[in-house]
Amino acid sequence: MASLNDLVNLNLSDTTEKIIAEYIWVGGSGMDLRSKARALPKPVTKPSELPKWNYDASSTNQAPDDDSEVILYPQAIFKDPFRKGNNILVMCDTYTPAGEPIPTNKRAVAAKIFSHPDVEAEVPW
Repeated sequence: MASLNDLVNLNLSDTTEKIIAEYIWVGGSGMDLRSKARALPKPVTKPSELPKWNYDASSTNQAPDDDSEVILYPQAIFKDPFRKGNNILVMCDTYTPAGEPIPTNKRAVAAKIFSHPDVEAEVPW
């Protein structure tokens, strides 16, 4: 019988190319994080290689019950220190199906400011 330590340190990296991508976003309070995971057929190296995903935002107080779909846009990926291997954490922005940032998506406003040519021309201290 395998010990708990054997199970915790089980190496499955040779058995499959599939990975788990944990999509993470800011919740309805603006102070909490939400997440959900999906399996992907192979490792990815850029957020643009990841599919957008959706969730029902009525449960997170980010949308009314009658129009509660929110789309997750992958923005950054990091190696998952908990699952290890090629698994990843995916930091996401949240948008309506029409492509508008929802109110708790503060990064969309910041990205717009920082991508302005005048700001991009600035040299950091």
